[in-house]
Formats: sequence, C-alpha cells, structure tokens
Amino acid sequence: MTILQTTPVIPVHDASLYANRELSQLDFNFRVLAQAQDPSVPLLERLRFLCISCTNLDEFFEIRGGSVRHAMEFGGPLAADGLAPTALLNRIHDRAAELVDAQYRCFDEQLRPALTEQGIRLLQRRQWTTEQTQWLREHFRNEIMPVLSPLGLDPAHPFPKILNKSLNVVVLLEGRDAFGREGHMAIVRAPRSLPRIIRMPDEDGDGDAFHDFVFLSTVLSAFVHELFPGMQVNGAYQFRVTRNSELIVDEDDVDNLALAVRDELVGRGYLRAVRLEIADECPPEVVKMLLANFDLPANAVYKIDGPVNLNRVTQVYDMVHRPDLKFRPFLPRLLRDVDAMFEQICQGDVLLHHPYDAFAPVLELIRQAAEDPNVLAIKQTLYRTGSESKIVEHLVQAARNGKDVTVVVELRARFDEEANLGLADRLQDAGVQVVYGVVGYKTHAKMLLIVRREGAALKRYVHLGTGNYHSGTARLYTDFSLMTANPDIGNDVHLIFQQLSGLAAPLSLSRLLESPFTLHSGVLERIARETKHARAGKPARIVAKMNALNEIQVIDALYAASQAGVQIDLVVRSACTLKPGIKGVSDNIRVRSVVGRFLEHHRVWWFGNDGAPDLFCSSADWLERNLLRRVETAFPILDPIAAQRVHREGLLNYLEDNQNAWEMQADGQYRKLEPINGQAPFSAQLSMLDGLYV
Repeated sequence: MTILQTTPVIPVHDASLYANRELSQLDFNFRVLAQAQDPSVPLLERLRFLCISCTNLDEFFEIRGGSVRHAMEFGGPLAADGLAPTALLNRIHDRAAELVDAQYRCFDEQLRPALTEQGIRLLQRRQWTTEQTQWLREHFRNEIMPVLSPLGLDPAHPFPKILNKSLNVVVLLEGRDAFGREGHMAIVRAPRSLPRIIRMPDEDGDGDAFHDFVFLSTVLSAFVHELFPGMQVNGAYQFRVTRNSELIVDEDDVDNLALAVRDELVGRGYLRAVRLEIADECPPEVVKMLLANFDLPANAVYKIDGPVNLNRVTQVYDMVHRPDLKFRPFLPRLLRDVDAMFEQICQGDVLLHHPYDAFAPVLELIRQAAEDPNVLAIKQTLYRTGSESKIVEHLVQAARNGKDVTVVVELRARFDEEANLGLADRLQDAGVQVVYGVVGYKTHAKMLLIVRREGAALKRYVHLGTGNYHSGTARLYTDFSLMTANPDIGNDVHLIFQQLSGLAAPLSLSRLLESPFTLHSGVLERIARETKHARAGKPARIVAKMNALNEIQVIDALYAASQAGVQIDLVVRSACTLKPGIKGVSDNIRVRSVVGRFLEHHRVWWFGNDGAPDLFCSSADWLERNLLRRVETAFPILDPIAAQRVHREGLLNYLEDNQNAWEMQADGQYRKLEPINGQAPFSAQLSMLDGLYV
C-alpha cells in the first residue's frame, strides 16, 4: 500500500494552524478537574477526579516536561506550532501553576468543606483536639519515628539524593548536637512504607458515621522536633521533587534489551529534576538553595498551601464505605454460552464493548485454549496486564499442557517496565517463548492468536482489541474487543506474529493495517478518498475517535479534506494539535473531548466512502509515535451488525453527548457543552449503563 500525497492548501510552516501538543495535553487536566467541581458527580468520585488530575500532572512532568527540558539543553526540533523548547518550558510552568492553584482551591474551598458536612474530615493541624494531638504524638513515636533517618547537612553529610515524588521535610535548626556540631539544616525523608493518609481512631464511637484523617506530611511537620532533642526547630517545610522518568535505552548499542532495561530502572528515580513543590511559607533562601541543588529555574517551583502530595488523598475513597457518595455499581453484560467460546466464535464474530460488556469472555477464551487438547499454539502480545493477571496464569498452564506458547512482552511499557520484566521471567520459567518485540519499535498492538486442530484442518481464532489485556482497566476504560475466526484476519495476525518473533521482510496484509508499514498510509489514503468524493460532489464524511492527535501529515490531510467539503467529526479525549473552525482551513471540522466516569480509550475510525463505509478499530492513536514508530494494528469490523453497533456505540453516541462533552474552539480552547433549545440531557456513558445498574 503506497502513501497518496495530499497537498494542503495552507502550507505546513504556518504555525498558527497547530496547537502545541504539550500544552494541549496539560490542558486536558483542566477538563478532568472540572469533574471534581461538578456537583452532579458523587462527592467521593469528585475527590477521585481531583486526584486523577494531580496524578496526570505528575506524569506530565515526568514525561513531557522532562523531554522538553532535554530538548532545551541538548537541542531538538521545533514543534509544529513553532515554539522553541525554552519558550515552551516557560509556557508549561505558567499553565501548570494555574492548574495547581485551581486544584488546591477546589480541594480547600469545595471538596474539603463538602466532605466535612458528610462526616469525612481531612483535619488540618489547627483542628486537632487535645486527645487527637496526644494520639498522633504517640502514633508518631511508635509507628513513624522508628523508620525515619534524619540527615543533618554539613561537610560530612552533603545534600542527599532525593527520590522522585518522595515526601521530604527540610528542617531549620538552631543549637549544638551531642558532638558539638552547630545545627543549621536537616532533611527528613518519609519512607514509602509509611501510609500518606492516617486514619484517626473513632472518638465518638459512631462507627461509619464520622471519619477523621490526617496527612502524613502534617504529622511530620508537627512532631519533627522530636527527632532533634536538645535543639530548637525554627521551621519545618515539606517538599517534593518530580524527576524525568523517561527511560533512555540505546537499543542499537545493547546486546540484551532486558538487562539494559533492568539497569536503567535502577536509576530512574534519580534522573534530572523538572519540578519542585514546597510549602508556601518556606523562606526564600531555603527555596533558592533547593532550586540550586536540583538545578532548576525559579519558575519550576510551585509553592503549596497544603499537602504537597495531594493526590494521596485518593486513599480516602477506599477507606470510607459510603456507597451514597460514589457512582452506582453496575454489573457488566456477560456473553451467553461463554463455556463454549470456540463454537460461539465459529458461528460469527463476537464483539465486546468494555466496561459495559464483561472482560471475562476474553479470559475464558484463553483459559479454554490452555485446556483444550485440540489447541496446538497460542500467541499473544502483552503491553500492560496487571500484577495478578489471570491471563499469565492461563498462558503458564498452556505451556505446561504442552501447547506452543509465544508471548511478545513489551518491556518499555511506560511505568510497567519492572512488572513486565517479572512476568517475562515467570513465563520463561514455565517454558513460554518470550519475545521482546522489535528494537526501536514498541509493540503496542493488542493481539491474540489461537491455532486449533479441527478435523483434518487447522483453524485460527483471533482476539483483537483497542485496550490492554488488563482485567482492572477493562472495568474502567472504554474499549472494543473483537473475537473472530475470519481466515483473512487470522492469516494477517499470523504474519504479524511471524514478523515480531522472526526476521521477515515487510508483509502484504489483506485486512489489517499495521504500523510502521501500512497504517499511516492507510489512514492518509482513506482521508484522500473522502476528499476526492467531496470534490466530485458526492457525500463525504469522516468520524473518528481516539485518545490524542498530533501527526502532522494526518492533520494536513484533514485540513485539505475540510477545504474540499468533507464533514469531519473528531472525538479526541486528550491532546489535539489540530485546530477546528479556522475560516478557509478547517471550517468543516469539529473536535470534542468527552470526560466522564470511565476513561475514554477506544480508537474507532469511520470513513463514509460514498455509501460503502470503512470502519476500523485500532490500538493506535493518530500520533506520530503510534503511526510511525510503533507496532500497531487497525482491524476492520466486517460483520454488518457488529459494525453498526460500533458506529452507534463508539461514535454517534459521543456526537450526541451534551453532559460530559467539551468542544474545541478555533483558538484551541474548550467549551463545555450543555443542552440547548430544549434538548434533553444525554451522556454517552450513562446511555450505555442504562439497565446495568445493580
């Protein structure tokens, strides 16, 4: 398949046509935070949304912020929007400061008071009763102080290495210690073994009626003087540093990728600093000293009026049993006749829409394959699976039962590298052939292939998905799963596995699109086809849903399609560098983002094709890395009933949403949509939950 060149009317170098990808990704967290401020969302769920926005910001600095800082120091290409790395880093810090301020105002002015009204009290130090103070002092002495190792700063004890995102307290001291050393400053590090949220005992004996909690950081600041007997503590200020966490492995210069990743993981927590959070009352000279130690500019510091580890308050969600303050539980639909998966797939394609459809049939398919004497081989890709994965257990059992099992484990799955190394070791110990993918290309495709003997012939069964083989995220993320015995799809998946585990030249696939070979060109071809239809006066339409969009050739092709008259609707959850609604450029493009109870994760692309539509689900976003530097797949939904369902549930529902949808404006800003002109409120996610509530 060759790339069809589409020449946009507006030249690529016009930077005003493109939003910045880093700032766009950062701004997504404002939409998440809006859920924490929405009174229609259950209170404890609002607390979780606040924590999600904080965790997302941490990850943003660990990955995107670190990458921009690296580009600033070592040189790198300008983004499509023309921002140089130094200017971009300044913009990032300014925008992040706005987000942090909004997060703490939400916590202090909205959530903490609302939680207090419900008997869930996140106590500040000034609110402690005499009895609570005494209990916390004893708790500090018995449970916290024994594991602390304060470090006084002097020529014999230089500033210590500070672990990424760890809680620390800088202490200002006066006086002399037992050895006659003059005290000036000390660092107290909180071990990660200590819980960051401490639940107070029930003073009133009301059981679940009242819940009092205290942050570990508050307790440390209150009693840190007990670590320095005979000396005067003149101040104690909590701080936290965020570091670049992107592993850099020169894959062209390693003999063993697994060993190289293990080596890199050892030092990940101590890579280059990118952000400093510190108590707002900390003296300027201390802040200056910390910035110098971490080699950070002045705008990299975030002064916090409250706990520096606000995202830890998410623990309260699990510690409080208040169903009335959480989303209503639901039971996902369970596929019928799940005990005979092969027979059911033989009768026709099986489509699952998670989390509304249970993930259990996927697990059951693998379990049955492991036990079925007619199954000869199982091949699967694993990107993220979870620490206690039933899938891994089934694959281990399959190998023990004599099946030929091959698993492609992606060691470079961000933040899951250590877990994936562990599961790779476990699989290999059981006799599974483990492949680490292709050097230079992350294997992000979600594929399962089962080879089964049926009579005199071998038959292939395939599972393809838009999400990971992870039972936990299957309850929280929206994704599609396709199980099929289609021989063309089965042969395509077989060829891709051959390519991953062996050394094969580019292959010709009949149904699937695969990056880095045909997926990018396949998307461009289909956009160009719609453009051609529009220029010929035929109906032309594109509807696509994904997590993020930044690939420049795809954006320019969409701009050209819009100028030709193609009607384009994009549902992009997070970062989007395309700007809709620009006069003469993208008048016919609309972009919306949906943020709700579940993380929108499926990727679905629909091309009208003059009445004979193409519909694909995929593991790939329209990002440069996914389309050009990863192993990804896009698979067609061939069954008409299944295709109609994906079109309705995965696309049209989201175009009707006026409760959880945000519409992108021509300047890159988002506006929350609301019912207008007497419209009834409609949520794509709630419509799918209808009838599933317990």
